Amino acid sequence: MKPRTPIAPFALLIVFSSSITYCFAGNVTYDSRSLIINGRRELIISAAIHYPRSVPGMWPGLVQQAKEGGVNTIESYVFWNGHELSPGKYYFGGRFNLVKFIKIIQQARMYMILRIGPFVAAEYNYGGIPVWLHYIPGTVFRNDTEPFKYHMQKFMTLIVDMMKREKLFASQGGPIILAQVENEYGYYESFYGEGGKRYALWAAKMAVAQNIGVPWIMCQQFDTPDPVINTCNSFYCDQFTPHSPSMPKIWTENWPGWFKTFGGRDPHRPSEDIAFSVARFFQKGGSVHNYYMYHGGTNFGRTAGGPFITTSYDYEAPIDEYGLPRNPKWGHLKELHGAIKLCEHALLNGERSNLSLGSSQEADVYADSSGACAAFLANMDDKNDKTVVFRNVSYHLPAWSVSILPDCKKVVFNTANVRAQSSTVEMVPENLQPSEASPDNGSKGLKWQVFKEIAGIWGEADFVKSGFVDHINTTKDTTDYLWYTTSIIVNENEEFLKNGSRPVLLIESKGHALHAFANQELQGSASGNGTHPPFKYKNPISLKAGNNEIALLSMTVGLQNAGPFYEWVGAGITSVKITGFNSGTLDLSTYSWTYKIGLQGEHLGIYNPGYRNNINWVSTMEPPKNQPLTWYKAVVKQPPGDEPIGLDMLKMGKGLAWLNGEEIGRYWPRKSRKSSPHDECVQECDYRGKFNPDKCITGCGEPSQRWYHIPRSWFKPSENILVIFEEKGGDPTKITFSRRKI
Repeated sequence: MKPRTPIAPFALLIVFSSSITYCFAGNVTYDSRSLIINGRRELIISAAIHYPRSVPGMWPGLVQQAKEGGVNTIESYVFWNGHELSPGKYYFGGRFNLVKFIKIIQQARMYMILRIGPFVAAEYNYGGIPVWLHYIPGTVFRNDTEPFKYHMQKFMTLIVDMMKREKLFASQGGPIILAQVENEYGYYESFYGEGGKRYALWAAKMAVAQNIGVPWIMCQQFDTPDPVINTCNSFYCDQFTPHSPSMPKIWTENWPGWFKTFGGRDPHRPSEDIAFSVARFFQKGGSVHNYYMYHGGTNFGRTAGGPFITTSYDYEAPIDEYGLPRNPKWGHLKELHGAIKLCEHALLNGERSNLSLGSSQEADVYADSSGACAAFLANMDDKNDKTVVFRNVSYHLPAWSVSILPDCKKVVFNTANVRAQSSTVEMVPENLQPSEASPDNGSKGLKWQVFKEIAGIWGEADFVKSGFVDHINTTKDTTDYLWYTTSIIVNENEEFLKNGSRPVLLIESKGHALHAFANQELQGSASGNGTHPPFKYKNPISLKAGNNEIALLSMTVGLQNAGPFYEWVGAGITSVKITGFNSGTLDLSTYSWTYKIGLQGEHLGIYNPGYRNNINWVSTMEPPKNQPLTWYKAVVKQPPGDEPIGLDMLKMGKGLAWLNGEEIGRYWPRKSRKSSPHDECVQECDYRGKFNPDKCITGCGEPSQRWYHIPRSWFKPSENILVIFEEKGGDPTKITFSRRKI
């Protein structure tokens, strides 16, 4: 046996990975091999970073971190419902300053892929489409209906014109080299019949007519009309081929991790498998590759979709939610990108030949007349390492791996050989410290201000109706909360009043969660989950002789973000009964119910620093614990150091949090549960074999999210106002800041 070829030193890769160049593009075309930018073929390695899921203060660092990781392009959706808050009224400030984000990418001399959509899915609230659009008569989302097409075209044209005005398309010398219309519509087109086909064709033609000077793409769309390029979204896209032989092979979404739901466990995708999938894609002629996500970020405020998507959108991405590199994933992929860039000339200009090296082993060789040669040796066996002979040299191939040979001789990288350093993340707790300028200055502890909501109707009722209304149609997503209230008279002769037993309250709901109160006392809570939002509630209820007030707080936990006709999926209570009366079961479903939208504290805006309305805050050094429907406010110092900050809510129940008026988001340290009989946690993850989100799961019985990211830029040197709304009861004295340290 001939000697095995050693792996070349990685110093060579560093030189090449840092040589990725960006010239201000002027002309972007394509053929079957690649994008052609200013007459030059280029390999595109792209990183998805969603601008609203981080903050402007983080953007330069995130972009630079991606560039240092060997990425030459940044990709993002455009989030329609974050920009058009009501018809014709737009917002492009703060986290939604799209132009600023793209100009940061431009300043870093990187390319941009702009996925305008404007439907995005993305585990984002309502799939990124404004809720108000659902209530315009005649509208069906993503179908051949005039109201939807009118507003979609109007918004897309607004974005395109904005990009043109700022000269951000490559045809104008800007960084945007590709734009996307629609998103994964091919999954659902058949549900809409002929209207779906007409809509997809209309969307493509409408986009092309915008005349942006760069190619348009449609991902997971199987009937795209020329010249729109169809692209692949999956864990593996090496076997994908575009519908036209004149188009390049583009992978718009390679998922290096997965999303989480409240109550769900932690999915992990091994670095070795991600690298394997990327190497296989380029081995098989791919030329544009994008990680979804490279930095997932945070679903601030109420922007998470699902329902039940966590506030964290970390995605186990190469850059974590807080903006820190996740190693060895980030480092391993950086090495991979360097190795692929060494092969760029041969990949894009050479002729490809395929050679079988065994039953599950093969080589793809790219060579041109100039002598350039690059080879990818793959072992698709998901159990056994193999030794193969290529060009009379023996090569060891670990199971489920690819070796990259930029000169067809020496291996510079193997996807299963992780040499990048590993890092451990620690969340270092910092107790909340009173600000020097706070009212409790000089005291030993932190002073809290407390306000308790009424369980049920506050102020004037919004309306009274027999039976139940749909939650979402009533709130129109202006709030998570909707009160359903009624009253019953209990006769003093009821047997349960005499023998000490308790009737049982039975509730059915379309989702997503509920707290039940009787006579201002919390009786219990229930919720659905990320795979099944509807739920049933069954709990004893404490009733007294005479009049009893029943108040049910229904809650949404993010709106549906994908699926056929998803905008019609409802939420809220559908049935209420009480068993245990002398006469049997009392059905309250046809009773007269009084409704109130939202919370009093929300309505008054008491989380805003400039709030001035008179409200009965109670100041105390000992805030109440395990008290539902309670607002807590404290004025605190900024945590020391410069590390990213998480808010530790382990000892709280469920609710919302703000800092200085900025929406941290929903918190819910709900413990993880099985979503299927095969949903078992693992101690170690075997990277070998095809990945799926249930393959490598951890976090059994642990909170699905304990820490909630607070960007450093939201803090002031002093007088930081932390506001918490707790729905069901917790211990605010156990809330801490945590510094995220590697």
